[in-house]
Amino acid sequence: MDANDMRRVMERQLAQSQRLKTRIRELEQAETAPLAVVGMALRLPGGQTTPEDYWDFLLGDGDAVGPIPEDRPGLRSVYAPGPPRPGHSYVEHGGFLSDVAHFDPGFFGISQREAEALDPQQRLLLETAWEAMERAAIPIRRQDRLNAGVFVGLMTADYVERLGHRADKTAIDPYYGTGGGHAMAAGRVSYALGLSGPALTVDTACSSSLVALHLAAQSLRRSECRYALVGGANVFFSPDLQVSLCQNRALAPDGRSKSFLDSADGYGRGEGVGVLVLMKLSDAERESREVLAVLRGTAVNHDGASSGLTVPNGPAQQQVLRAALDAAGLAPESVGYVEAHGTGTSLGDPIEATALDAVLGNGAPNRTDPLLVGTVKSRLGHLESASGIAGLIKLVLMLRHAKVPVAQPESAGPLNKLIPWRQLKVEVPRRTRDWPGDPEQRVAGISAFGMSGTNAHALLASYRPSPAAPAAGPAPAAAPELLTLSAKDPESLAALARRTLARLARTGPADLAAVCATLRDGRANFPYRLAVTGGGAEQLATRLAAAAEATAVGTVPGGTVRLRLAEDGGALLRALDALLAAHPALGAGQEGAAEAPGVRLARLLAGFNLRIERTQDRPVTPDGVAELESDGRTLVLATRDHARTPALLAEALAALFRSGADLRLDGLRRPGTPRTGDLPTYPFRRVRCWIDEPDPAEAAVPAQRGAESAPGLDGPSNVSEFLRSELARVLHADGTRLDLSQTMLEVGGDSFSAMKLTIAIEETYGVEVPVEELDVELPLVELFDLLSGFVVGTERQLEPLA
Repeated sequence: MDANDMRRVMERQLAQSQRLKTRIRELEQAETAPLAVVGMALRLPGGQTTPEDYWDFLLGDGDAVGPIPEDRPGLRSVYAPGPPRPGHSYVEHGGFLSDVAHFDPGFFGISQREAEALDPQQRLLLETAWEAMERAAIPIRRQDRLNAGVFVGLMTADYVERLGHRADKTAIDPYYGTGGGHAMAAGRVSYALGLSGPALTVDTACSSSLVALHLAAQSLRRSECRYALVGGANVFFSPDLQVSLCQNRALAPDGRSKSFLDSADGYGRGEGVGVLVLMKLSDAERESREVLAVLRGTAVNHDGASSGLTVPNGPAQQQVLRAALDAAGLAPESVGYVEAHGTGTSLGDPIEATALDAVLGNGAPNRTDPLLVGTVKSRLGHLESASGIAGLIKLVLMLRHAKVPVAQPESAGPLNKLIPWRQLKVEVPRRTRDWPGDPEQRVAGISAFGMSGTNAHALLASYRPSPAAPAAGPAPAAAPELLTLSAKDPESLAALARRTLARLARTGPADLAAVCATLRDGRANFPYRLAVTGGGAEQLATRLAAAAEATAVGTVPGGTVRLRLAEDGGALLRALDALLAAHPALGAGQEGAAEAPGVRLARLLAGFNLRIERTQDRPVTPDGVAELESDGRTLVLATRDHARTPALLAEALAALFRSGADLRLDGLRRPGTPRTGDLPTYPFRRVRCWIDEPDPAEAAVPAQRGAESAPGLDGPSNVSEFLRSELARVLHADGTRLDLSQTMLEVGGDSFSAMKLTIAIEETYGVEVPVEELDVELPLVELFDLLSGFVVGTERQLEPLA
């Protein structure tokens, strides 16, 4: 091999080495890529249902602790004041949710029967998951199977005990198994929303939801999912755990967590549900999403061989703090605040405060200001498996507002004397204050320590937008805004319109485009609809108020339109130019400038998810250049006054939206227009879905269904009427309100409902219905006709059952 050959070999090896180094660097960066929090939703004690409610609460005084609600007779029945007594609880206060009995089963395609057997934790997770996705402006179209994962922390599931603990077991049906199982919590959210990513329910006791966050971060960085819903839920009904916790004096007698106070005497239990939506920061910026905070790093470990399974381990806490710092690539002195686990126990608080100081206080050599430490448990109670998610949402709000709410006011009493505060570089804020240090470099941590021994810590930072990010310019004068709203029923649509009117009243010209664009392309499309156009918030509000007064009518989805064009290609070309000037995104992918204007327009319209049929069956109107025909109506798209084209398109799309077309309106978003989360979310209906706790004196007599005579068989109509009433009975629904144009799945039925219907047919008519005859995706009217014909035809040969 001569020198030239050797040189070429070495050059190839160096190039290969450089490629490998680049690839290794890319993989390392992917493992630590920052993640964006882009949406969140919650239900917390004290009637808090929005992040805005929560922030107002944090800045106020007082707590959300109250007496055990009347609808928890089991918890109330074991209360006995004084020292711990076997079989009793000495606590009668906690942080309780105000309404866990009501739900909107129809919205999620769940029957009344199934909803009644469904653990309220699952119901609340469904609603908050939907709201969080709406606040993230990520539309949920179930058929799209969005690449999103679900990671849920859950600790108890005792609602279904009110069925299982009855002497009469006839009430136990298949929903008993799916209504309360831990695995079902994450799986149900994925199923109801049509998500295709991982679905995991995590139970590590009080660290559950923070461990769920850790797993979600790993999944996002490994590209197992594009979006991740991270949630936690805690609603308790059974007195058993309450009694157990009182036997080892884990609970404070007054039901309040006195975190880091000298009066600490145990923790107060609390309820709550919350969901965050996360994605890679780079993807969020590319999609112009509102970034609420940045997740930098997470870590999880276990206490190991400590002095007891439930006893905190200081060295293990230090290790998980250092691991989170390493994962985030942050120096310990950069952390200004930690949302501590801080349950308010005389044993746990000193161990945690000392561990925090060892790593982030005195253990941070360059720290100038003391590390601020607090916990929302002193205000809400300890939300157990949902405590991590409550703390995370608090941190996101703090980072956004650059404020640290009071942790323990002076009026709460002295701090814990077992903690050597003067030796520590750790401080509990006793008044609300601005963020310490550099307000532009805000970093906060959060800890959660499970009774299982599993510890977790996460580090979040405030978001600093890229200076290179394009800003949305003002809307062209000829391009009015299109505002769309939809719901699954008229009442919800009216409520959504009222909330939107209130939002428009405080919408200025600078954020009008973001508001309208987010409502257009960040929401799912439902049958009941409103759509208006206008040049400003005031005009949109006036037209929306007028439209909302009309009776909402269900629509039939459509999408095929007929396009008619004038022969004047020059006029159409000028109209297209005006349209693309107003909405540049509509021109994406239209590289072929040589294409005929009519072809370009048809392709542009197809981008709205319309099926276009070109026709020249009749000429356009005298001044017309392009027109659409839909459902017998003519919609003008362009005239010879080409400046009107953007306005005409908006009006045509509004008409198509109202008629039921499943439009995809992303193309109307102007470059640089952000997606905003500060918008009304779906107004769920409040339907009582509740099973009362059994009376201990309940007689052990199984309920039996009385013998019934078979309905008449004069014709299929009689059988159809029987099927309607039987299905209503199975679903616990009002038979007169069953919409027979919907499928069994759409009215909340499932395979269990189908099975019960076939059993009813067999028991009533003595006819065995083949499984393949029961197509749950047929409209009910067709399904009932099919089954009726089958039964009537068979009954000619079979004797009905008595």
